Amino acid sequence: MAEGLEAFEGAGGASAALGGDAFFLTTLKTMVRWAERNSLWPATFGLACCAIEMMATAGLRFDISRFGAEVFRASPRQADLMIVSGRVSQKMAPVVRNVYDQMPHPKWVIAMGACASCGGIFDNYAIVQGVDRVVPVDVYVPGCPPTPDGLLYGIMKLQDKIRAGADRVFEERAV
Repeated sequence: MAEGLEAFEGAGGASAALGGDAFFLTTLKTMVRWAERNSLWPATFGLACCAIEMMATAGLRFDISRFGAEVFRASPRQADLMIVSGRVSQKMAPVVRNVYDQMPHPKWVIAMGACASCGGIFDNYAIVQGVDRVVPVDVYVPGCPPTPDGLLYGIMKLQDKIRAGADRVFEERAV
């Protein structure tokens, strides 16, 4: 049974009208959050070696489709989750922001790997020291390289965040 959805056996006339079947009572906000967290569509945005690990999550061994996120989109207008996997150069930062701005609301960002989270071993002028300086990040997945299991755990943490009520439908966060 989905969390937040309460099943009740119909009583009296309601039971007769529904043929004795169970029905659900919930709020619209709970139902929308349930749909949002169980149908994440990530944008394919692999920048370096972490992208190989991101691609591995869609394979048979890790099967990202168990979490409703198997539909990798090439267009940002069809995606609600940006997984930034790899280092972001200064030249690529405006492109990352442009893709983020084209995504419809609600939208979330996962920074995958040490390079996306904090610049990694590249402490120089050419690499952005954390993608959170370009776009707001919801979940950080550590590691160099991060494992596909780590990305799946990050997706589960994002789903928990959505379940907890991250009201971001029309909220624009400043970076």
